[in-house]
Amino acid sequence: MSIKPDTWITRMAREHQMIDPFVDDQVRQGVISYGVSSYGYDVRVGDEFKVFTNVYNTVVDPKSFDPKSFVDIKADVCIIPPNSFALASTIEYFRIPRDVLTVCLGKSTYARCGIIVNVTPFEPEWEGHVTIEISNTTPLPAKIYANEGIAQVLFFQSDEPCARSYKDKKGKYQAQRGVTLPRL
Repeated sequence: MSIKPDTWITRMAREHQMIDPFVDDQVRQGVISYGVSSYGYDVRVGDEFKVFTNVYNTVVDPKSFDPKSFVDIKADVCIIPPNSFALASTIEYFRIPRDVLTVCLGKSTYARCGIIVNVTPFEPEWEGHVTIEISNTTPLPAKIYANEGIAQVLFFQSDEPCARSYKDKKGKYQAQRGVTLPRL
């Protein structure tokens, strides 16, 4: 298994729509960077956020998730309360090849502010917008900028394709669009 460089990422995005929309350079001026980098792709967070709230005093249960646990926000900036989190999704839609697995890590600009980004791996033949969990670990409100970089995706290609892909398993998050809440 090997990590793939910018040339491979660009080719796969252009020829196979692996990333759509695709930015073939790293945009940095006045924004938290996004676009293709040396060995990854910096994704952008969209402008729709689901910010966790404890107004209804519900229990967070991944098997029976109560959507009332969130407040919906559509804005260029999202403020996440102290010690709380928000869900958002990428602007980019991904189509992962059968012999590729990705790992996604938060950008250092946010990490240095106590903001942690959590994304599970994109499995072989998974496709969709990526739902992102953004945690504010600080005792202060944290600002997230929509339409700017939030995390970097690293692409690992195997020497051979897997026997059973996410698509083959009919994964419950296949072809998701926008922010997707937990499903059982």
